[in-house]
Amino acid sequence: GEIPFGYIGKDGKVTGEAPELAKVIFKRLGVDRVQPVPTEFGSLIPGLNSQQFDVVAAGMYINADRCEQVLFADPDYQMLDSFLVRKGNPKGLHDYEDVVAKKARFATGTGYAEIQYAVEAGYKESDILIVPDQVAGLNAVEAGRVDVFAGTALTTRAVVKKSAKAEATEAFAPLVKGKPHVDGGGFAFRPTETKLRDAFNTELHKLKKSGELFRVLRPFGFSKDEMTELTAKELCAG
Repeated sequence: GEIPFGYIGKDGKVTGEAPELAKVIFKRLGVDRVQPVPTEFGSLIPGLNSQQFDVVAAGMYINADRCEQVLFADPDYQMLDSFLVRKGNPKGLHDYEDVVAKKARFATGTGYAEIQYAVEAGYKESDILIVPDQVAGLNAVEAGRVDVFAGTALTTRAVVKKSAKAEATEAFAPLVKGKPHVDGGGFAFRPTETKLRDAFNTELHKLKKSGELFRVLRPFGFSKDEMTELTAKELCAG
């Protein structure tokens, strides 16, 4: 599992924004008991399509490749980027274009999409410091080894809370091919389960409209920046 999307809590029970949201929506659909099946991320889509479980509740990013394999509900959150910088943001870094223009020393995590966002803005890939995760990124910023670490707004906010030396910048959408790019995650269903997906979407949109969705997600670190009106159709189209 992955915090804060879906993981096993200290009490040994499955929790996270997606499992908790699943309980709320399926109860509204008349399903009082949701049985979680902890599964490695790479096995989620194969397990769904082989009927090991009925829905993927893991905050899965919706993209064109996955849309060819499963049926997504509309996203329950969107994900913007943010930087970890020294307190006061002395270099004035607010987006990838700033990083390039000000020749800032830049770091991000292993396999992060932020690598490509920086390269897209003109940063030389071989100059990027790759670290294991956001904790290592924070350490690099605090120690002065880099000027900036890039990650999702959700994770940078969480990791910097107790830092006396660093802060997270305002969330922003990186540019991809000259256009702002926003990722979004949601629940996945088997391609044959159109009726179930549509019923799920109906309840999801009611929760969005009432503000209840934000109340469910907020304990897991989500802010109003992560609330979205994007659709699965838009994200599937790339």
